[in-house]
Amino acid sequence: MKKIASLLTMKTTRVVIFFSVLVIMASATLTEDYFEISKNLEIFTSVYRELNTFYVDETKPGALMKTGIDAMLRSLDPYTVYYPESKIEDYRFMTTGQYGGIGALVNSVEGKITIIEPQEGFAAAKAGLRAGDVVSAVDGKSVQGKTVEELSEFLTGQPGTEVMLTIQREGEAQPLTFKIKREEIKVPDVPHYNMLDDHTGYVQLTGFTRTASSDVRNAFNALKARGMHQLILDLRGNGGGLLAEAVNIVNFFVPKGTEITRTKGKLEEWNKTYYALNEPLDTQMPLIVLIDESSASASEIVSGSLQDLDRAVIVGTESFGKGLVQQTKDMAYNTKIKLTIAKYYVPSGRCIQRLDYSHRDEQTGKVSAVSDSLIKPFKTRNGRTVYDGRGISPDAGVEGETTAHILEALVNNWVIFQFANKFYREHAAIDSADVFHLTDPQYDDFVSYAAAQAFTYDTHTEQAFQELKKTAQAENYFQGSEKQFDELFARIAPSKEEDLRKFRSQIAPVLESEIVSRYYLQSGRIRHNLPIDPVVNKAKDLFADGYTALLAPPAGKK
Repeated sequence: MKKIASLLTMKTTRVVIFFSVLVIMASATLTEDYFEISKNLEIFTSVYRELNTFYVDETKPGALMKTGIDAMLRSLDPYTVYYPESKIEDYRFMTTGQYGGIGALVNSVEGKITIIEPQEGFAAAKAGLRAGDVVSAVDGKSVQGKTVEELSEFLTGQPGTEVMLTIQREGEAQPLTFKIKREEIKVPDVPHYNMLDDHTGYVQLTGFTRTASSDVRNAFNALKARGMHQLILDLRGNGGGLLAEAVNIVNFFVPKGTEITRTKGKLEEWNKTYYALNEPLDTQMPLIVLIDESSASASEIVSGSLQDLDRAVIVGTESFGKGLVQQTKDMAYNTKIKLTIAKYYVPSGRCIQRLDYSHRDEQTGKVSAVSDSLIKPFKTRNGRTVYDGRGISPDAGVEGETTAHILEALVNNWVIFQFANKFYREHAAIDSADVFHLTDPQYDDFVSYAAAQAFTYDTHTEQAFQELKKTAQAENYFQGSEKQFDELFARIAPSKEEDLRKFRSQIAPVLESEIVSRYYLQSGRIRHNLPIDPVVNKAKDLFADGYTALLAPPAGKK
C-alpha cells in the first residue's frame, strides 16, 4: 500500500508542477522572474515528493505542506496567513465576529483547562458555567493532556448541536455535568455605550467586523436621543478589521465627498481612494478618540483620518503602527490565503507603518522600525504637524503609572483570578458594579491570601542590585564585601505583604474589576472601570478646557 501511495504522490506532484507552470506562464506579464519562480516551484515539489516517498516515518503530507506554507508566509509579514479547510471558522470569526460555540473564554490555569469568563448572554452563561470551573471531560472523554486550542475545537461546532461538559467546581464534592446547546456566537463590535454625564456620550468599539459601522450608528443615535452633545469613541485595544467599516465610521463625522484614505499596491487595481459616500451623522459635535499601543490597522485609519482632517482630538498613547492592507483569496479545496496587497495612507498623505518588513535582517530574521532619518512630517487640514512611520501619536498623551511588578505577578500567576472566585463563593451579592469597592477588612483578607501563594517577582531595584553585584565581582570589588552586599540585599528584597499594601492603589482596582465580573460579567466590568479610567477622565476634562485649542491652526496660520 505504501508503494501505491508513493506512486500516487509522485503522479500528483507532477500534475501540480504542470499546472503550476501553466499558472506562472499565464501570469508572466506580472513579473520578469517567472522562470525563477517556476524553477523553485519544481524544486519544492521534488523535495515534497521525496520526503513523502522515502522519509523513514510517516510524514502526514497535509501537515508537512502547511508547515512549509506557514514558514514561507512568516518570512513576509505576520499578516499574510494561510487558512486550511480545518481553520475556516477562524477566518469567519475574523471577518464577522461570529462562530458556533458555547460562548466562553478558556485558558490553562495551574495546568488545568479552566473557564476564564462566560460571555454575557450566551449559552455557557445561561447554562450556569462560572469563571474558575475546571473542564475535566467533553462528551464523556477526558481532556487531560489536551491543549487549550484542542479544547476550543471540541467546544466549537454547528449551532443547534449539543456538547456535554463535565466540570470540577471548587466547593462541590462531586463533578457537575452541563449539557449545552451550541449557539451562533456574535462577539459585539460595540460591547458598551452609555452617557458618562448629562452631555458626554461614550462608545467602546472593539472590532471592525461587518457590523461595526451599523453598531456605532445605532449607539450614536441612541445616545443623541438621550441628550449627547459630545462623544468619546474608545478604540483602545482594537486591533482592526475591515477597511470598509473604518471608512464608514469616519464618514459619520465628515462631510460627504471627503477623502478618508488611499491604498497603494504593486498592482494598479489596488491603487484606490476611499471617500465619504454617505451623508454624515454629525460634522460639528466635539469628538475625542481614545487609542493605545494595541490600537491598530482599521483603528488607525479611523483615528489617523479624523486627526488629519482636524475633526477629532486623539487622546491616549501612541498606536501600534500597522499601515498594511490585507485581502483574502479563495484557494483550492476550500482553503484561503489572507495576504498583504497594499499600504494605506491617511488624508495628509502619511503611511503610519512602523516596521519595515521588506528589509528583514537576513541573519537573525528580525524586523526593525522605520529609521528615524526616514520619518517625514506632514500637515493636517489646519496645518498641524504630524508624522509618518510611527503609528498615530495622540494630540494629548496620557502617561500611565508604571505597573508594580507585584501586580504583574498577581495577574500572571492567576492569584487575583483565584481570589475573585473565592470571594464569589463566600459572598452571595455585592453592590452595583459602578459603586462596588473592597472594604479594608476585605482587602486584608486578600493580602493574607496572596501572601500565602507561591509566586515570585523581581523589582527594578533588585535587578539593578544584581547588575551592581556582577560589576563588583568583575572588577574585584566584591571580595571582602560579601556581608555588606548580603545585608543590603536583605533590606531591598521585596516583601509580599508589604508590597501588597504599598501598591494597594494599583492592585485594588484590578482586583475589584475581576470580582465585579463574577457577578455582572463583561458589562459590569466596563461599568466599574469607566469612572476610574484616567484616559476617559482626561478626555472629559479636555472637552471642558483645551479641546478647541488642540485643533486650532498653529500661530500665524489661518
